[in-house]
Amino acid sequence: MTKKGFTLIDVLIGVFLALIIFLGIFGAFRLGLKVVNKSRNEITATSIANYKIEMVRNLSYEDIGIKGGFPEGILDPSTTTVANNTEYTIETTVNYVIDPTDGIANPEDSCPNDYKKIEVKVSWQDPFGGEVALVTNVAPETLSEECSESGGILSISVFDAYGLMVPFPLIEIKDPVTDQIIKSAAPDDGQYYFSLATSTYKVFVSKSGCSSQRTYGTDEVTTPQPNHPLVTEGDLIELSLSIDETSSFSIDTLSSWGLESFSDPFSNYSNISDYSDIVVSEGEVVLDQDIGGYLSSGYLLSVGVNPASLIQWDELSWSDANPQNTNIFCQLYYFSGTQWEIIPGGDLLGNSSGFNSSPVDLSGLDIATYNNLKIKGVLSSNDPATSSSLKDWQLSWKSSSPIPIPIPSVTFYLKGSKTIGTDSGGDPVYKYYQEHVSDGSGYINISDMEWDLYNFSVDPANGLDLVEIDPSPQPINLLPDGVDQSVSLYLESDNSLLVTVKNDNSLEPIFAAEARLYSSGLGYDRTQYSDGNGQIYFIPLDAGNYDLEVSAPSYSSTSASVSILGDEAETILLQQLE
Repeated sequence: MTKKGFTLIDVLIGVFLALIIFLGIFGAFRLGLKVVNKSRNEITATSIANYKIEMVRNLSYEDIGIKGGFPEGILDPSTTTVANNTEYTIETTVNYVIDPTDGIANPEDSCPNDYKKIEVKVSWQDPFGGEVALVTNVAPETLSEECSESGGILSISVFDAYGLMVPFPLIEIKDPVTDQIIKSAAPDDGQYYFSLATSTYKVFVSKSGCSSQRTYGTDEVTTPQPNHPLVTEGDLIELSLSIDETSSFSIDTLSSWGLESFSDPFSNYSNISDYSDIVVSEGEVVLDQDIGGYLSSGYLLSVGVNPASLIQWDELSWSDANPQNTNIFCQLYYFSGTQWEIIPGGDLLGNSSGFNSSPVDLSGLDIATYNNLKIKGVLSSNDPATSSSLKDWQLSWKSSSPIPIPIPSVTFYLKGSKTIGTDSGGDPVYKYYQEHVSDGSGYINISDMEWDLYNFSVDPANGLDLVEIDPSPQPINLLPDGVDQSVSLYLESDNSLLVTVKNDNSLEPIFAAEARLYSSGLGYDRTQYSDGNGQIYFIPLDAGNYDLEVSAPSYSSTSASVSILGDEAETILLQQLE
């Protein structure tokens, strides 16, 4: 006999489907309650606001105002009431209105406060909160009522960088001593008339995502501009302030020079312009062979090296191996305009006979004459069974337009052109003038910057000079509307050291190599890490002798002594561990 019934899965599916149906019904029921509840609260709030408005209309004209405010009156700025188990907050504001339709306009109008504008806002904060606002105007019955109130009108207009009115700015009228907000408004057209008692006020204008502007007092600036406005009896005081969307600066602090180089690890013949009786094989140059063994001599010439932005030649260096009875020497040739010629020994001492030891200092070469060079290597052997070996060679120089080298932790100053007045000596007081410091990678982003013309500077007392800026010239125009302006600051000092770390076999730069430069006598000890070009820049330095330690993961470490006088460069070759 077959038994029929529901399995557990059938039951679960049924419960799930029923749950979906009941959740839908519950959601619809909850939405209905929300709509009904909100509608009920709006009707109640409107009734409360209407009652408040009618109550105000039944007051005498002189009583219509805020207790302790302006215009002065008997109304509370904020009260609460409970209706239908819901608490309602009632906020009341009263302002004078200047209306030229009476046929008389300021300044001829001796009583510019033509009528009063009353706004009643009723809000509630239950789970379905909201608010209702009603506005009415009450006019004086007689001219004496219109002119009875002491005080005046402060008109604030807010415009942007292009002279257009800014919608919905937050305008705050404050007590200049206590900084307490007396009145505020966010007009949709960027202009608002504030009815104020006779006094001096501080005005602050702002908007989310925008710059701000305010007025200043003589306690802050000797001669402020704009200064705190003085509201006088029966007068209309007009004030215009400007704000706009903020922008930012992305700033790199960089060296004004760098080290570039030509190198050949001899993986092929591509960087060799001429050769005889030599062979390039497995990353080295050796003498060619015949049936009797290695030939007695051979040579090779590099391709021409003609840097585009040459400041100064640095050095010639190479790596070699010279077994007994073998020899290698190097020479430099230059292009005279018609042919390649050897640099005479009078301009490069030792070049005529050839250099046997590396490196060779080239800083004394005249770059006007010697701007296009070739390296010549000569190999020789007195033993047919063995050959000298040239592993690599390099020719380096200082360039005015290198791949930028970051300078970390640079202190610089950024000053805008807008002023807030003058000091006691008549000198301008700038709205923005601040010190900044770039980070460990020579970069800083300065956000929330007001549109203005900006100047960058450094203090020479810190050992650095600002020699170039890109874009140039200064001042730099920072536009509004969320612009991110890139700026490169190129700096130099009397003494510096540029360290380049490379693989001793491939001559490829080593990234993130650690270099420590220190001198106990000079009180200097700093550790930095190489960038993607294998370079580390120590600046500024005092002239003198330093110790340099360089290491990198998977490489053997090394150390050297360096003498610093001026802008020095040091190339460090690290051997990769097996």
